[in-house]
Amino acid sequence: GIHETIAALQLEEWRNDMNEEIDSINQILPITPAGGEADDGDVGEKAIVIRTWTRSVLRKLIGFKEQHHRLLDETATTLELALPKDIAIKNIIPFLELPSFTFED
Repeated sequence: GIHETIAALQLEEWRNDMNEEIDSINQILPITPAGGEADDGDVGEKAIVIRTWTRSVLRKLIGFKEQHHRLLDETATTLELALPKDIAIKNIIPFLELPSFTFED
């Protein structure tokens, strides 16, 4: 799930940033009015806040994953120069990759 992906991020700063972003909904949602009536078509302020928060969490996670992959590529290149390629690819690189995540936990 998403928490495993966050835990696998290489930099503590990234993990802390993601955890703070996820936890931020707990401060925002209680003070957000529910919003419109069901019959006027308004989805309500809470729904808007949740959508905005979800986009923000995903945007940050995608950005960190992109940075992670760039670092992984640099590391793989360095390891391939220092070690036989099959050792680096089979025994080291898999441990540096991020797990995939779904929102079906």
